[in-house]
Amino acid sequence: MGKSIGEKIVKAIKVAVKTDEAALHKPCFDGNEWIYVKECLDSTYVSSVGGFVDRFETDLAAYTGAKYAVAVVNGTAALQIALLLAGVKPNDEVLIPALTFVATANAVSYCSAIPHFVDCEERTLGLDPRAIRVYLNSISEVRNKQCINRKTGRVIRTLVPMHTFGHPADIEGLMSVAKDFHLTLVEDAAESLGSFVNGQHTGTFGLVGIISFNGNKTITTGGGGVILTNDAFIAKKAKHLTTTAKIPHSWNYVHDEIGYNYRMPNINAALGCAQLEQLPNILKAKRELLKRYISAFKNISGLHIFTSSKGCESNYWLQTLLLDKAFAIQRDEFLRETNAAGYMTRPVWNLLNNLEPYKNSPSMNLDVAKSLGSRIINIPSGI
Repeated sequence: MGKSIGEKIVKAIKVAVKTDEAALHKPCFDGNEWIYVKECLDSTYVSSVGGFVDRFETDLAAYTGAKYAVAVVNGTAALQIALLLAGVKPNDEVLIPALTFVATANAVSYCSAIPHFVDCEERTLGLDPRAIRVYLNSISEVRNKQCINRKTGRVIRTLVPMHTFGHPADIEGLMSVAKDFHLTLVEDAAESLGSFVNGQHTGTFGLVGIISFNGNKTITTGGGGVILTNDAFIAKKAKHLTTTAKIPHSWNYVHDEIGYNYRMPNINAALGCAQLEQLPNILKAKRELLKRYISAFKNISGLHIFTSSKGCESNYWLQTLLLDKAFAIQRDEFLRETNAAGYMTRPVWNLLNNLEPYKNSPSMNLDVAKSLGSRIINIPSGI
């Protein structure tokens, strides 16, 4: 009697990861992490003032090609500030994927704005610019260089693509949509440090972009994020807002607007500096793991390993198994079998429009997101 497809999946994962058990992802500390963190502790500058913060920002700007980088406490805080810098106001609508981590919608809500869910495409797992263009033509109109939702009367202010699992969305198509409908483009590149589109790093195409350094990301600062921009005024404003909007002074406390205590601590930045030094090796190992997975799964029908689109270079943060539509019904069975065998796998997030806080938010038809939501399995991606 032949092996079940679930058994074949377990075997393929075992061959690719070369171990009897594997977490979905884990941080890798093989460089100067201990040295830099000890240096930070010895200096006693462990909070939001210190040389490692400046260094980390400089190194990130150099790596991504952004003119400015502002390090903050986490990716969600980075996205909240990015939206504010992009002009998002209370009661505005912000177009975001339904297929994304909840932080994308939460950041919109923190601005007292309204998440408006739009569909993605199977080719990239990111927002579908063609479908969004058709949708906006049907429900909105441009008046005085603002996109107005005819159904709600609200301004649709911003478009937020998210680069899912590190795979770049069709950013050029989305930039075209943003331009034609007078939307600001804010990139949620939380998962895509080390991902490029035609040689340009994700997070640097829009007015503002953000990256996350949570413990499960490609590199980590424990908790942390960064705001990327090429605009000098926005960069200065980002640093001011995230430093409690305090006007610099040797001893006086003057705050000229409502700000946020969001600056990255120096001790986290010390870890980040060491991690960033390791990034080329981490990315190389991620892509080598991808090749092993493609080889291990090549003879299993009904599924395939997801790879990025032409012209895109993904960091392959989380390796992704995409089931054929006919096999979607077996997804949970595959999850049970792989986890029982000691290999951590998980489904993609629940669509955000199905979550209690967001079930009444505006939404377009989400057929592709629904289909992908039933067919995606993330598989062990540690190196």
